[in-house]
Amino acid sequence: MNGNGGEPAWIWDWSGSTFDSAAMPPLEFTALPTLVVGMAVIVLVALVRRCWWQGVAAIGVVLGTFGGTEVCSKMVLPRPDLVNAPAMLTEVSFPSGHAAVPIGLVLGIALVASPRLRPYVTAVGLLWLTVTAAAVQALYHHRPSDVLGAALLGCACYGLALWLLPSSAAPGVARSPRALPAVVLVLSAAAALAAGARDDSVPGPLYFAAAAFLCAVLVWVTVVEGPARAARRTRPAVG
Repeated sequence: MNGNGGEPAWIWDWSGSTFDSAAMPPLEFTALPTLVVGMAVIVLVALVRRCWWQGVAAIGVVLGTFGGTEVCSKMVLPRPDLVNAPAMLTEVSFPSGHAAVPIGLVLGIALVASPRLRPYVTAVGLLWLTVTAAAVQALYHHRPSDVLGAALLGCACYGLALWLLPSSAAPGVARSPRALPAVVLVLSAAAALAAGARDDSVPGPLYFAAAAFLCAVLVWVTVVEGPARAARRTRPAVG
């Protein structure tokens, strides 16, 4: 990280940092409105599908992910100032609250989506997630560890929600088309590279993109690949 700040980031114009400029949700002031709208969508889907327990679990995942990042970054895990570093390097940031918004919402909507649509809904959400995770790093708001911490926290909340759900309310296993994982990961990698790019550096943006891509992999494995593999292992043999 150098002293040029966030302006050299390619996504600067969409960051909301410039006066009277638009911000891509959930950057800057759009984080909380995005969170509220996303939870409203989750509640609406749960009502339409009549999956009450899954809806409650989904809201719990969203609140646990975002609330956990707020508690950890502001109360439990402040960044220590070991070398009299600039304020931009020591202000609270782990885990990333802005990255936690799309992570929590993608995991939440995956819980209430039907098994047939869940891989596609997750795939679309991962593109938003990777752009956000790469952008907050390229803008020097967060470090790679911050977005990875948010992804790990979100996946842990998702796993806890599945464990607590009654067996009768557990979401069905989603089976994605064979080519979908490769397409999702390629598009996520491209989105991460574009959102994490800067004019003043090459190695830094590569680290940013790698961290954002790993967030996408964690969420995809947690929601789609992990449960599908577990179902295949427990499927009874025929004959």
